[in-house]
Amino acid sequence: MTAFWLGHLRPALTAAALLFAIGLYCLSLSRNLIRALIGIELLTKSATLLLVLAGAATGRTAAAQAMAITFIVVEVVAVVVASGLVLGNYRHHGTVGTAPLDDEEV
Repeated sequence: MTAFWLGHLRPALTAAALLFAIGLYCLSLSRNLIRALIGIELLTKSATLLLVLAGAATGRTAAAQAMAITFIVVEVVAVVVASGLVLGNYRHHGTVGTAPLDDEEV
């Protein structure tokens, strides 16, 4: 199995780098909180892919899979909490944007 991953290392690293770049773009340049959450998801999926790839390349697939599952569970909890905060922001302010509100609207 290790030989397979070493032969396909460059495409997997390219996919992880592409996911990371798109996630960073969504997170840094978007003023919409939903897009920011999607950016965070893409960043964590990139890290998960790299974690599994590193485990497969070193021959420690069991440890990498256990760490990836733990990472996914923590990520889901964080995204659920962040989604709750976005929903609360929408209910309070009526928008999912991050633009400052006028003094009259507060």
